[in-house]
Amino acid sequence: MAAAKQLPGPQELSDEEREAVEMLLYRLADDEFVIADRYTEWQVYAPTLESDLALANIAQDELGHARLWYDLLEDFGYDEPDLIWERDPAAWRHSTLCELPFADGDWADVIVRSYLYDEAEFIRLQALEDSSYPRLRDRVEKVLSEERYHREHARSWLERLCEDDDTRARMQDAVDRLLPYALTLFAPTDEEVEDRIDDLGLRTENLLSMREAWLDEVVPTLEANGLHVEEAQLPEQYDVHHADLDLPDEVGRDTSHTDAWFELHEDFTRSYRELGRHKAAKIMKDPDDE
Repeated sequence: MAAAKQLPGPQELSDEEREAVEMLLYRLADDEFVIADRYTEWQVYAPTLESDLALANIAQDELGHARLWYDLLEDFGYDEPDLIWERDPAAWRHSTLCELPFADGDWADVIVRSYLYDEAEFIRLQALEDSSYPRLRDRVEKVLSEERYHREHARSWLERLCEDDDTRARMQDAVDRLLPYALTLFAPTDEEVEDRIDDLGLRTENLLSMREAWLDEVVPTLEANGLHVEEAQLPEQYDVHHADLDLPDEVGRDTSHTDAWFELHEDFTRSYRELGRHKAAKIMKDPDDE
């Protein structure tokens, strides 16, 4: 992808530039916020104290990353209630992989989901390192450094759980269930806006090339650990340039969501609503002040 001109600050963007920046930021922020909220459901239920603490730290990291991206959306006049607590759940842009409830008591679900998500997250962050939007580019390094740890944690557990026949079978069930939803991480929000994101140089790889890199990473890794992708609705000889890889009915990026999302949204906004809040108390410093 050819190098693009550097974009100006948020107040100098054209309407089309602003729309592209906002859409990219919603992709980033919504994924991180929603998957972090799901991770918190495993507190005190993980199989070891070490894994419990590790997942708690990962959830905290992901919430911090979401805050970095939502903070950039506040440049355009939004505030935290607009972006999270009072936003219509039907307007969220996260992948449906992030919103699915975990299989009851199944640590394999956590690990497969984490692995698929973290590999995708790492690839898309690398595509932002040379973004034409300086406000976004300046925050990528911090996020990448923490995502490296997340990948290592997921890979380590994946290998560990695949050493035993019984747990490998549960891992296979999780792959079959989750891999089609993981493909939605690379689904477009709006085709025209996604093309503009690429043309403006907001990212240096498009969705198709990132999906190719992701599949080239995750499929051999899964297979090396005795897992198979053919049961997960991928073509027998998967062609990453084929536009019609099977996707679930609910993609998330296009604001189509599962019923589980609306239940989750109801849960994490309940206290805000029941307390009659109209603004959110800040629990983290503004990243620009750090």
